[in-house]
Amino acid sequence: MPDAEADEITGAARYERSCGRKAYRAGHYERDLTVKAGKLSVRVPKLKGALFESAVIERYRRREESVEEALIDMYLAGVSTRRVDDISQALWGERMPPQTLSDKLRKVYGDIDAWRERPLSQAYPYVFMDGVWHKRSWGGAVENVSILVAIGVRLDGHREVIGVAEGMKEDCVLSSCCWPLWRVLASV
Repeated sequence: MPDAEADEITGAARYERSCGRKAYRAGHYERDLTVKAGKLSVRVPKLKGALFESAVIERYRRREESVEEALIDMYLAGVSTRRVDDISQALWGERMPPQTLSDKLRKVYGDIDAWRERPLSQAYPYVFMDGVWHKRSWGGAVENVSILVAIGVRLDGHREVIGVAEGMKEDCVLSSCCWPLWRVLASV
């Protein structure tokens, strides 16, 4: 597959003489790619006069997206970063650098914050608020934490989650830790 993409980029097949050639081949290099089934070694063509960009393998990518998503899901399910590293070593034969996991989580938390800060353009004639208790590991101790959810009913009758806030006590609704939910109520 990478060789066919290299042929397309260069404008000629390997060893083919052509007036329409845009670049030249300069051998291959080995790239290890971690996929669901384990580690895979891929020969990536090197080119002179053009940059090789594959539709299959992104530049500098070492792990398939589904592998990274699985590691993030483990962390979000409560598995510690050290344990995620041990599990990645057992499953795929390579360790996940802690900085890589931190970078991925920073992006996930950024997406969550963007969702929380999104403008509420719909009108919600009804807003239901409810809380649910979950156990969470925090600093080595397991604590109960309340998750408060605001569900808005749009004018067309569809329900939509419009706010989520985390608190340690049920009276969180009255404190400043639930400002996202107050934002929801202010838009009603």
